[in-house]
Amino acid sequence: MIEEALREIKRGCSEIIDLQRIENLVKAYYEEGKSYTVKAGFDPTAPDLHLGHTVLLQKLAVFQKYGARVQFLIGTFTATIGDPTGKSATRKVLSAEDIKKNIESYTSQAFKILDESKTDIVYNHEWLDELGAIGILALASNLTVARMLERDDFSKRFSSQTPIAVSEFMYPLLQGYDSVHLQSDIEIGGTDQKFNLLMGRQLQKSYDIKKQQAVLMMPILEGLDGVQKMSKSLGNYIGVTDEANDMFGKVLSVSDELMWRYFELLSDKTLEEINEIKVGVEKGSLHPKMVKESLALEITSRFHSNELAQLAKDEFDKVHKKSEIPTDIEEFSCHGEIWIAKALLDCNMEPSTSQARRDIKQGGVKINQQKVSDDNLQLTKGEYLLQVGKRKFAKLKVN
Repeated sequence: MIEEALREIKRGCSEIIDLQRIENLVKAYYEEGKSYTVKAGFDPTAPDLHLGHTVLLQKLAVFQKYGARVQFLIGTFTATIGDPTGKSATRKVLSAEDIKKNIESYTSQAFKILDESKTDIVYNHEWLDELGAIGILALASNLTVARMLERDDFSKRFSSQTPIAVSEFMYPLLQGYDSVHLQSDIEIGGTDQKFNLLMGRQLQKSYDIKKQQAVLMMPILEGLDGVQKMSKSLGNYIGVTDEANDMFGKVLSVSDELMWRYFELLSDKTLEEINEIKVGVEKGSLHPKMVKESLALEITSRFHSNELAQLAKDEFDKVHKKSEIPTDIEEFSCHGEIWIAKALLDCNMEPSTSQARRDIKQGGVKINQQKVSDDNLQLTKGEYLLQVGKRKFAKLKVN
């Protein structure tokens, strides 16, 4: 059982620091019934999660299965600074009202994956507010400016003379201090968080809390394009709050090659089960499309229900296999004639007018089931059925 637990814990990981500590914690759980803590931090910078965010949640759920209590840390204090990781400029500070709204959204979405009875939601303002000036200065003494500038994002900004706020230097220290206060046994995060995650180990040693957390890093999930990381700004994401029909269709649009990475990082199936499916595809006894449908059903069921997932599949089959128009199509309206690219953007069918123009030129846009080739087309008074690709539909009434 311990070997199985460790195999699932290591599944899909990019790097683990102090694997022996994780093995000891799991062993103590099975042999002595001792639980342990796994921390993951989430800055409430946006109201909704996408599947890229849930890679960490899936791993936390695995740890819960094998004896852990999850410390689901909401960065209510650090969100007021802004994590500079991977950023080319200082990030905008969030208001208290924005943070509150995002927290409510995050937690409701997270508990579709995590076991609430094995999760402690903690807010780092509760202890960081109390540090005071003396505590902050003592914390800052644990890191030199030279060491901070070893970080790739900071060094690039320093070289290009892009402003770096002194407060941003504090972010890794504050994240590390969270591990000191919580006395976390393990912390997990993305590969881009390595500097911050290691800071927790360093500070636990500096503050002499008699333990150093193990660190587990997960890869950044590629988006639907299979190249860039999943991101709302790039329009290649699958949102946790997407409608069931959209979620199902988006998963099916993933390439056959990328499908296996989604299975590894997002599916509840064991590695053995996934390997059996892969062998079946390689031998020709299973068709990749059928396999992808099972993944789409699993993911859609997780965030909606089995019934809605099946209805989404039925609707998808109706539209794509029989070339029929969907039953439910969102309706929009506007006043005065409108440019086709702007119409597609306003109807939430394209992330930008430039992408809309590209899709039109590539023959991916239809009006009233007829392909459009003119990317300068103006839609005048009337009602239009807009279509992008095979699965995006909208009705537009131009008044």
